[in-house]
Amino acid sequence: MDSPLFYEDIAVGQSWTSPRRTVTEADVVNFATMTGDFNPLHVDYDYAAKTPYRQPIAHGLLGLSWVAGLGSYFPNVNTVAFTAVRNWEFVRPLFFGDTVFVETTCLEKTPAGRRNGKVIWQRHLVNQSQHVVQQGSFETLVSMKNAVRKPKFHSEQESRPSIYANEQSDGFGREDHDR
Repeated sequence: MDSPLFYEDIAVGQSWTSPRRTVTEADVVNFATMTGDFNPLHVDYDYAAKTPYRQPIAHGLLGLSWVAGLGSYFPNVNTVAFTAVRNWEFVRPLFFGDTVFVETTCLEKTPAGRRNGKVIWQRHLVNQSQHVVQQGSFETLVSMKNAVRKPKFHSEQESRPSIYANEQSDGFGREDHDR
């Protein structure tokens, strides 16, 4: 994988394509277990057979999660924060066995202080038939190359709140100077 890109390395209009990922039944069951979303449309073959889809479909948010994951390394960017998802659309169902990938294009760049820049990315989740399954934009803060970063603590000897319960802390990360 290439070195992570900084804000200055990214050009408006520049595009990337992620590797492909195939949707499995195990992915959907794991997502249902993790989120608690056991809607029968996703996990019950008999129920799903009676719907317009005629088979179970993956959770829309599972697809969105893959867009976030696959898109985070293609391009590989020095991302400081993920700040928003905008105008997200679930265009088509995502079926077990579909193979998907993410197309990412830089739509807009705006400096956001001395250290970071805001980047708006257009993202499409595309299936093996080249149909867009989901689409929308993500906003991120991306580190600048020559960002001025001051260390929070000038030396290891300086006092900083303890995160461990011991004789110098009240157990909640606060120093016990007044007891």
